[in-house]
Amino acid sequence: MPAGLIALSLVPVVAGSLRLVELGGGAQVIPSGGRDYADAPGFLITHIVAITVYALLGAFQFAPRFRARRRGWHRVAGRLLVVCGIVGAVSGLWLSLFQHRPDISPLLTAFRLVVGTAWVTFLVLGFTAIRRRNPTRHREWMIRAYAIALGAGTQAFTFGAWQLAVGDSTGVAEALLMLAGWLINLAVAEWTIRRHPRAAVVRRAP
Repeated sequence: MPAGLIALSLVPVVAGSLRLVELGGGAQVIPSGGRDYADAPGFLITHIVAITVYALLGAFQFAPRFRARRRGWHRVAGRLLVVCGIVGAVSGLWLSLFQHRPDISPLLTAFRLVVGTAWVTFLVLGFTAIRRRNPTRHREWMIRAYAIALGAGTQAFTFGAWQLAVGDSTGVAEALLMLAGWLINLAVAEWTIRRHPRAAVVRRAP
């Protein structure tokens, strides 16, 4: 599973790296996503770094054998991931509210706000569940949170398919393609939760 998750996370990671190169004075090689970063690039840089750590490190949280060989890894990495996830979500919300182009679809902004809020909510619920010693609920909420974080990976496929079939996407079409990526990931997350309700749960040693 980690190999597939890492592969999917490479889309936002590579895109973020290219954006950092652009902010450093390089040429623009990827679309802006309807956002204007010139005035306050700090929020974008924070968002990219947080997402990169969350996406790559988070993949190993779903590798039972890896965790079994490294006692304590899951707990330490999990705390870092909660912080990175919340930072990534909050910075994304800021970018959506205050650093978007005037011509961006209000529907896309609304979708981003809902998804970003859901991401924070899932992380808080997951953290609260493990504090209450409920690893099953903890796992379920963290799977959902991670699914949202990898939305950009799936959106590359939804936009690619639309591009091949129809052409460029703008306005409502762009917003719906973004939403489709998040919904596909959440659907897979729910399928995983129900198919393996107790898989990959870290059990305490007696």
